[in-house]
Amino acid sequence: MWKYEKRLQYPINIKKKDLQMAKYLVEQYGGANGEMAAALRYLNQRYTMPDERGKALLTDIGTEELAHIEMICTMIYQLTKDATIEELKAVGMGGHYAGHDSSLYPTDANGVPFTVAYFAATGDPIADLYEDMAAEQKARAVYENLITMTDDPDVIGPLLWLRQREVVHFNRFKELCDYYKSIGIK
Repeated sequence: MWKYEKRLQYPINIKKKDLQMAKYLVEQYGGANGEMAAALRYLNQRYTMPDERGKALLTDIGTEELAHIEMICTMIYQLTKDATIEELKAVGMGGHYAGHDSSLYPTDANGVPFTVAYFAATGDPIADLYEDMAAEQKARAVYENLITMTDDPDVIGPLLWLRQREVVHFNRFKELCDYYKSIGIK
């Protein structure tokens, strides 16, 4: 099913510590419109797709979203590497440190823990695909917001790449939705 290559989909080599950006970026890890919600949404919905074409697409995109989680976590780790407790407290990450030390933990940018309530699965392929298209558009918008919050090219490069993948995923979901509607699946 998978061929795992031990490399990121896009190279990440952030040289400058930026705890504030890491705090914002955590939104794409465990936030409502982040990569974890997308991966679980698609991997869950694949089972109720009406044919192998739909199941394959949701599996492909869902597993790619897992790779995006790996990229986001790598970015957060590099942005916070060697941070002191005082630096973490100064950007409002003291609570995270108290509960998790330097470990990554899926929350949104405000520290709200990830919840499965962030995604829906209706069993209706068209409704679920519209949900998926909306999710990709929301993630694209979040990436655009994050890009405007930094001037570090080592951060902007991966964010631009991830943003573009949201556009590709949206288009793939739209193609599948249009196909299903053309063959009478409602």
